[in-house]
Amino acid sequence: MDVDKILFLLLSLFTSVSTSQFPSSITVQEWVQQMQTDLVSLIEAESGAQDLIKIFHYYRKHFTVEHNNAQELVKSAASNIQKLLLSRSRALKNLATAAEELQMKHQWQDEFEEGDMLYYNAKDDNESDTVFSKHRLKPDFKEDSAFKRMVSFNHTAVHIPTDIYEGSSLILNELNWTEALMDVFKKNREEDPSLLWQAFGSTTGLARYYPASPWRDKEKVPNKIDLYDVRRRPWYIQGASSPKDMLILVDASGSVSGMTMRLIRTSVTEMLETLSDDDYVNIVTFNEDAKKAACFDHLVQANARNKKILKDAVQNINAKGITNFKDGFDMAFQQLLFVNINVSRANCNKIIMLFTDGAEERASEIFEKYNPDKRVRIFTFSVGQHNYDKAPIQWMACTNKGYYYEIPSIGAIRINTQEYLDVLGRPMVKANEKAKQVQWTNVYMDALELGPVITGTLPVFNTTKTKVDKSKAKNQQNQAILGVMAIDVSLDDIKKLTPHFSLGPNGYYFAIDPNGYVLLHPNLKPEKKSFQEPLTLDFLDAEIEDEIKVDIRRNMIDGETGNHTFTTFVKSHNERYIDRAVRTYTWGHIRGTNYSLALVLPKYSLHYLHAAIGDTITQAKFSETLQVEKFDEYGFTFIAKREYCTDLKPSDNNTDFLINFNKYIDRNTPNHPLCNSALVNKLLLDAGITSELVKKWSKQIMNNGVSARFVATDGGITRVYPSSAGPDWSESIYNTNDIYDVYEVRKSYNTHESNFYQRSLDNELYIFTPPVYNFNYNATVDSILVSKAVDLDIDGVKLKPAVVGVTLDVEFWLERLMNTTVKINPSGSKDDICSCQRNDEFVDCVLLDDGGFLIMANRDDYVRQIGQFFGMIDPSMMMSLINSSLFSVRKTYDYLSMCEVHKESKSAAGLRSVYVPTIADILQLGWWTSSAAWSIMQQLLVTVTFPSFSEADFTCNFGRMVVFGCVNKLKNMSKGVWCPGEEKKRRGRKTQQR
Repeated sequence: MDVDKILFLLLSLFTSVSTSQFPSSITVQEWVQQMQTDLVSLIEAESGAQDLIKIFHYYRKHFTVEHNNAQELVKSAASNIQKLLLSRSRALKNLATAAEELQMKHQWQDEFEEGDMLYYNAKDDNESDTVFSKHRLKPDFKEDSAFKRMVSFNHTAVHIPTDIYEGSSLILNELNWTEALMDVFKKNREEDPSLLWQAFGSTTGLARYYPASPWRDKEKVPNKIDLYDVRRRPWYIQGASSPKDMLILVDASGSVSGMTMRLIRTSVTEMLETLSDDDYVNIVTFNEDAKKAACFDHLVQANARNKKILKDAVQNINAKGITNFKDGFDMAFQQLLFVNINVSRANCNKIIMLFTDGAEERASEIFEKYNPDKRVRIFTFSVGQHNYDKAPIQWMACTNKGYYYEIPSIGAIRINTQEYLDVLGRPMVKANEKAKQVQWTNVYMDALELGPVITGTLPVFNTTKTKVDKSKAKNQQNQAILGVMAIDVSLDDIKKLTPHFSLGPNGYYFAIDPNGYVLLHPNLKPEKKSFQEPLTLDFLDAEIEDEIKVDIRRNMIDGETGNHTFTTFVKSHNERYIDRAVRTYTWGHIRGTNYSLALVLPKYSLHYLHAAIGDTITQAKFSETLQVEKFDEYGFTFIAKREYCTDLKPSDNNTDFLINFNKYIDRNTPNHPLCNSALVNKLLLDAGITSELVKKWSKQIMNNGVSARFVATDGGITRVYPSSAGPDWSESIYNTNDIYDVYEVRKSYNTHESNFYQRSLDNELYIFTPPVYNFNYNATVDSILVSKAVDLDIDGVKLKPAVVGVTLDVEFWLERLMNTTVKINPSGSKDDICSCQRNDEFVDCVLLDDGGFLIMANRDDYVRQIGQFFGMIDPSMMMSLINSSLFSVRKTYDYLSMCEVHKESKSAAGLRSVYVPTIADILQLGWWTSSAAWSIMQQLLVTVTFPSFSEADFTCNFGRMVVFGCVNKLKNMSKGVWCPGEEKKRRGRKTQQR
């Protein structure tokens, strides 16, 4: 029987040790073989894997083997998502139509009397304001589980940006006519009670949303200055304009130095915030010559990474030299009009944004050359307080279908850098119905704490008529956009439409948008993101990229259907390991949207066990093994935290949840209409099967080297024996991917979702899992978990329905390791180094797993660091192993993480930036032999025949001698990355045009 890959290191602390004193290759080989024999025989006997297979066959009549038809599953889930989004689209259209009618009927008022208008300002709970109290309402709020906060369904709430005067006539009239939207909001909810936030964002900055809720929860969020402006939200930007190609042209001549340059930098940064992922952008600076501000040779997608690069580049612009507008515009037009089939563009609106302090020339010959048909709009911004001539840049804007703005001070930046959207919205208003298409956003964090959402948007147009000439009776259509209507859809609601219980722990759905960003994926984990930050995770960043996945991404963006089975690399959930596994990808388009959905299945999840225990007698028999009072007989039992029945809510306390579950099943039976009978019966089936295994365990005397046994199933059962070990059954996990951040310990009720369970399924070997090392607590580790999947063959169908294993007692095995390496020295000389004694002054003995994490060592200070990445313990030795090709380093990045500044320790052993296993160090084991040292690639495999090794000279390696071993199997390889923001030609995308 195979055991997981473990690397045995024998290190000499002194360079003066001679080769005759150091153990020979044969000696180390004997040690490894002995440890291998001990571990394999012990784990096989204690885990009961073969017994569990026999039990499954004994209960064969109680389950059937069903096929996961991937194409039908994708088709069904896509249809359900389509129906959900279609119902939200209908509600959006109702709101947009009503808003246009209400605004058209509205009569402008210069003043409002008390009682003419009442509204609830969402910031009233956090700000004291008595000036407008005569118009204010105070709703009665109640906690709502769907919205996860206090709401009132009898009122709407209003949010007004801090820099907008609430008492202006424009805002008061906007408040007046939007008040009637309340009736439409309520009607939509009556027709569909599952609706979440409904909102209208106005071009004035006012936002009205339903149901009413305080803007910020005082209990959770510090009372800071509110910088929220609905016009800067991703859903508003997408709904208010068409995709655009924007070239930002910055005057960097000497005249803009000082305060003017600071204003330009801030203005350009704010301008970038008005762009979405459907837009393309670049920045060019000019003085006597023109040059690109950043490293981009052409326009790039305005995603978060590219915008950050451009923002950083803007801060490095220095003012010097003279002004040459001709060269600046020449380069700007070449960037915009340059055609290259390998460079993506929005190909809709083309814009040049000029930031300068003034001009002495119009550069008319450049516009005649590049823009005779006015295909490119030019917007000009006069920045700073000065007496320069503004007429030339006003002419540039007016002649090229743009607009001229002035930014004399920092207070004018936010307003003036976003008003261009109103100009770009005019063609949409003229197009009317053709432009009224519901658009769905990328994933982002809801500002009202709903979590990750997508939002459907629909522009709202001003349909009133404007008389431009009193001599003509005919009025002209107004070309103004009023704002954007929006309805949120929580990702949790979409996940409910992609049931995964029959897919196994390693099967999953994912969905991407036209930019290749995921809106569903196991690695989309934005728990700590603030609402100001985008959640743009590309599919190729969510997984380990390869050419096949690049093709799958392109096909999904193009709305195609297909499937592909191939071998790929899979990251563990905690990103500490990578395994090689076979996966089948099946994908299809979600009709009526710009999304595509895919299903990923491992080979062993192409089929699943379906419980067939409809009779109440068998159900009651299996249910009885879940009684809390029978833990001593059947082991401490956990059930997965799932919604088995709609009126049985999961609990964070396993014992309470188990008691409530038993009471419910006794009262209602598993076939109750409110229950998912397949889910409940599978849980009961697994309860019955695993109880039989625990009975066998109870008849065996547990070895001293084992502290507990366990069995876990994909049906949601986990049993730990003896029951006394149950309360300590937990898995250390990262609360974030930053290993220097705070850890939390979570009780592993959902064992099937744990890293060791998922890795066990993808490996035929035993998986050794040390607890995750906690930097905040220097506690001694007392056990290491060893697990293996149960391989079940039912009528030729291969399945892996469970994982069994043990927890090894660290102290016992440390003693066993030392005893194994003891060698009787015939000469009686004390100079020979022949064993791994505890805290030996000459020799360090270290066991590492295939990820380079410490499993066992003979030094007490190392034992306290079990679970730590060895590169943090001994950077020089880890680098030696990497340089020797025993491990290889590949860097991956968590683009959703939030970085915090950590004070570096002056006594740190190595560079922290190199050895951070959660984001950088993913390791691969490989063969190595050289004259510098010899290696035995021995991973405790009983069935592996040792190759012949020739004796080699021992030499100093980073001041140490080393003897080690491992196995020839590709493991823990991660994908390489390119420079953040750099566009890849092979990454296709589709641009939505209107």
